[in-house]
Amino acid sequence: MLKKTGKHPLYKSVDRRSFLKGTAFGLASLAIPFGTSDASVWDAFFQKHFREMDDDEIKSVIKRMEKEYADEYKTDFKIKTTGPLPGVKFGYGLDLSLCIGCRRCVYACVKENNQSRDPQIHWITVLQFKNGERWVNVFEEADRYYNPQEVPEEGHFYMPVQCQQCENPPCVKVCPTQATWKERDGIVVIDYNWCIGCRYCMAACPYGARHFNWGKPHIDKSEINPDVHYFGNRPRYKGVVEKCTFCIQRTRENPGRYPACVEICPVGARKFGNLLDPESEIRYCIENKRVFRLKEDLNTSPKFYYFFSI
Repeated sequence: MLKKTGKHPLYKSVDRRSFLKGTAFGLASLAIPFGTSDASVWDAFFQKHFREMDDDEIKSVIKRMEKEYADEYKTDFKIKTTGPLPGVKFGYGLDLSLCIGCRRCVYACVKENNQSRDPQIHWITVLQFKNGERWVNVFEEADRYYNPQEVPEEGHFYMPVQCQQCENPPCVKVCPTQATWKERDGIVVIDYNWCIGCRYCMAACPYGARHFNWGKPHIDKSEINPDVHYFGNRPRYKGVVEKCTFCIQRTRENPGRYPACVEICPVGARKFGNLLDPESEIRYCIENKRVFRLKEDLNTSPKFYYFFSI
């Protein structure tokens, strides 16, 4: 539920559905350009939740968005809405004994997924630990701002962290507008047009994997990736939350294609595949390595597995 606060005399609760249907309260509380003759502005304002739209409505929304993005970025966009593939549930593995902390994965992710360069938003955080050091709280005791002249730094190891694509995601439970949910292939997605920026999901995520756009994202035209997915790497808006989607624009189009971070890793520390395929690389890692999952005691059941092979 949303509550109106501030200088206006309206202090009642309103849900997202009423908000978007254009109640007097909803219209009074949005920064909507009244008097505009641009139909696309009102189409976006009244846009349905993605899961409530039929095929024709989806096509209309995509057509409108492609035009909006083309006008803003002076680049032709192709927005895909490819759904989950049958018989596929994606899983991820990371060999901590191989990771060298080079952060190539971070910047390959930024490039592929149209993340804002100013202010900077990174979906992957690489943590540095000292060898042999026992840690209880991964995020508080790690150094995420390490900057030696060369990596890997002697006496240290590295742990990249991103969205763990939980089977039981706490972020989904707290979203007041149902803007985020888990799909059949295990990817937790976000409908950016329904995100209201309340950041409840950020507070609920135990992995710090969700990121908020405090300002209007800036991406230079020369750096834009126009091959995008509605739930993935299409340019986001100021005031919404975003995160890793296992490069949904790649992996759903071709189940044998890797996310950008897997492709770029120079030491092969990252593994990816179909958890339902007994011949997949990720299944081999799970069945033959001593794997662990972050904060497994929270019953989130991440589909992201860490292990040491050496």
